[in-house]
Amino acid sequence: MRLTVIGTGYLGATHAACMAELGHEVLGVDVNPDRIAALQAGRVPFYEPGLAELLAKHVASGLLRFTTSYREAAEFGDVHFSCVGTPQQAGGQSADLRFVDAVIESLAPHLDRPALVVGKSTVPVGTAARLAARLAALAPAGQHARLAWNPEFLREGFAVEDTLRPDRLVFGIDRDDAESEQVLREVYRPLPAADVPVVVTDFPTAELVKTAANAFLATKISFINAMAEVCEAAGADVAHLSASLAYDTRIGGRFLHAGVGFGGGCLPKDIRAFGARAEELGVGQALSFLREVDAINLRRRQRVLDLAGELCPDGLAGRRIAVWGAAFKPDSDDIRDAPALDLAARLHRAGASVSVYDPKAMDNARKLHPELDYATGALEAAQGADLILHLTEWPEFRALAPDAVAAVVSRRQIIDGRNILDRDGWRAAGWTFRSLGRQ
Repeated sequence: MRLTVIGTGYLGATHAACMAELGHEVLGVDVNPDRIAALQAGRVPFYEPGLAELLAKHVASGLLRFTTSYREAAEFGDVHFSCVGTPQQAGGQSADLRFVDAVIESLAPHLDRPALVVGKSTVPVGTAARLAARLAALAPAGQHARLAWNPEFLREGFAVEDTLRPDRLVFGIDRDDAESEQVLREVYRPLPAADVPVVVTDFPTAELVKTAANAFLATKISFINAMAEVCEAAGADVAHLSASLAYDTRIGGRFLHAGVGFGGGCLPKDIRAFGARAEELGVGQALSFLREVDAINLRRRQRVLDLAGELCPDGLAGRRIAVWGAAFKPDSDDIRDAPALDLAARLHRAGASVSVYDPKAMDNARKLHPELDYATGALEAAQGADLILHLTEWPEFRALAPDAVAAVVSRRQIIDGRNILDRDGWRAAGWTFRSLGRQ
């Protein structure tokens, strides 16, 4: 099939490369000419394991190319995936839909033959119906320009795997639009797994699937972080509590790991937008708990600062602090709402001298926070440090020997903001070791 993918950021570039891997001819579309030039040269402008190799493979094969022209996209493709971002509105909680709207406004006037536009972005419920009406009104093909909603469920660090081997596919279509359903089934027919569950539903349900999933995951993370607060007050151990809960098959252990909290470009802004949309629908009380989920998450960052203050009782000003991690999670260079980088900046504002190291996110971190110091390795960041903060759980940090780190620091003090380091091993090496929810 001939597909276009509009928006070549994290979601779009991954989707485009994976659709080419399935054997489709794919045209990526973006308004950023520099990004298009990089992608056409086979370079991915962000880090995602396996994506660079896949992109280069299919640019070379000819199955994948890129353009800035919506007219070219309309002439080329019969199925158009909209993969643009929906960031949080400046000064508000709602989703900013200008990029989603711009796709329809820019593409529809060129659609003069039957075509299917497929939304993949995370949007407030009700968006698809509005866009479907606008698409039909603007397109020369009229009602033959149809809309479907096919939400994405990618995990950063596993995006290629999640696209090629999804755990489910959701098709939101307009009532009995069997033709759109069949087109989408044909798009995904070459997936390696033949038994991928497919849910065919209406627009509102398809839109809610992604936001509800993110709200649930955020709630589960904040639940165990709330338990960490209780554990600290009660003298209990949240790691043992989490392990015990995980044996209950009704609960499970995934996303039940206490730490400094979640960040990234999805969970924080999506739960806020979900709550804002519920208010607009008159059911804000139903999602009022998401405000506390958000508040618990942000309190984790303050708790790390409080622990840093306890370990530096004479004040943070003038202290040298190493921050291990900048990305919001490992296997990513994404620093959007990253707890590690936010804490590094807050420590700097408190007067500390902060040295940051992350295996992949250094360039992005420097652009956002040029005031911080950046090291070329974990040991270099720790040189002369009064305190180390472990805030992104990269494997290389877990592999460091406490004695080797002790040889370069001024004081053997560490805060494990991810509850993943070997606490007993560090303490045996003479370190003052603090973590969240543990004594």
